[in-house]
Amino acid sequence: MAPFVFAILAGLFWGIGELAAKSALKSGEVGPMTAIAVRATVALPVIWVAWLAASRGWLEPVGVQAAREPAAWTQASAATWAKLVLGAGVSAGALGLAFFYLGLSTGDVSKVKPIAFALAPTVAAIGAFLVLGEEFTVRKLLGLLLLVGGILVLTLPERAPG
Repeated sequence: MAPFVFAILAGLFWGIGELAAKSALKSGEVGPMTAIAVRATVALPVIWVAWLAASRGWLEPVGVQAAREPAAWTQASAATWAKLVLGAGVSAGALGLAFFYLGLSTGDVSKVKPIAFALAPTVAAIGAFLVLGEEFTVRKLLGLLLLVGGILVLTLPERAPG
């Protein structure tokens, strides 16, 4: 149950955050790279406090045992560091955010956000099957097709009646 609760909370916070970001961008007082820089600067200390809480086991009393951090994480393999730095840091953390905020600065949040956040799980699910060996079922395929179909409904231009 916890993974689903965390996913729901992530979605809620991301949705609220992107509405605030779009509103700030719409003001014309800041640009997309400023928005990302502020987001990252503010997020980093909060993330390190969360890491500290997880590494000390402070989250376990509230049912977050999975957040426990390995003590020797700094000695992770070069392959693990490459995945973290290039995959999570550069790809998702920098490039993904940069392109998302560029899209957000010029497009409707109601279109940009769903495209980005439907494509991401589609790529991740297919990649998890191909790279991580996760099961890929007909049910997952149907869910992904529904996701992509929903995005098409949201983003394709509407035809004028008649």
